[in-house]
Amino acid sequence: MVAAAPLRVVFFGTPSFAVPTLDALLGSRHRVVAVVTQPDRPRGRGQKTSDAPVKARAVAAGLPVFQPERMRDPGFVAGLSDLRADLGVVAAYGRILTETLLATPRLGMINVHASLLPKYRGAAPVHRAVIGGERETGVTIMRVVKALDAGPMLASVTRPIGAEETSEDVERDLARLGADLLVATIEAMLDGTAVETPQVETEASYAPRLTREDGLVEWARPAARIHDLVRGLYPWPHACTFLAGRRFVLLKSVALDTGAEAAPGTIVRAEGDVLDVAAAPGIVRILSIQPEGKRAMAVREFLAGHHLRPGDRFTTHP
Repeated sequence: MVAAAPLRVVFFGTPSFAVPTLDALLGSRHRVVAVVTQPDRPRGRGQKTSDAPVKARAVAAGLPVFQPERMRDPGFVAGLSDLRADLGVVAAYGRILTETLLATPRLGMINVHASLLPKYRGAAPVHRAVIGGERETGVTIMRVVKALDAGPMLASVTRPIGAEETSEDVERDLARLGADLLVATIEAMLDGTAVETPQVETEASYAPRLTREDGLVEWARPAARIHDLVRGLYPWPHACTFLAGRRFVLLKSVALDTGAEAAPGTIVRAEGDVLDVAAAPGIVRILSIQPEGKRAMAVREFLAGHHLRPGDRFTTHP
């Protein structure tokens, strides 16, 4: 059987999650003819404008780069059409594509989405899955349609979520799994073995974009759910709490089943390497914490400079 001719692929992506997929395409027999990524934005603590990960990788590979401010920009639409792309591949691009763009590549567009669709459609599927205490997630390759992450599915792969894993841990692994699955899916499309399976709409759930407000710890929740929030919001925007009007970021924790006869948020133990806070039910043991404007600290170092006592109470707001 003669293999189908290599495809001309246009790639849409922006953050680190998308880089392994771009690399997989560059290492495949197909040709990436251009990369579309979001416009340069201020990044990091100094808010300096710098290239996003996908743009940096594309520039290093000598690929043409498009960064449209508007999806309907006539120059961008014409430039994309001039590429004569066979297929569009999307991985965490971060913007909704117009029907005109979706119809431009000869074979349409497919997306690498970091969840087991139809669960966790939207901008933050990995973080929302970890926050939700899911024990399994995965990557789905789907056809891109106008509705958000609602297109028929071509392939998927599952991955367990460990009880102590952060979103960073999970997303890094899913990026690798998704890259491999994407290339295999393209070959299945070309040899006619790929099957498009419609999503079950009644099983859909959504993973909206994260905000700093998502990180506010509500201590009147079970310890396990607070622990899931801490690891789910790592490395951004982080879980946070307040004490005496000061904001503290919680970077690492464990959940203990042990009960505590104290109001939620109350410190029940603060000594050595131990900082235990009452939840409802259970106890959250904080392992790493960062006072606002300061560096991250292990609990022993933190307690040496912050004289907390049992009975002091963390709150959701200042």
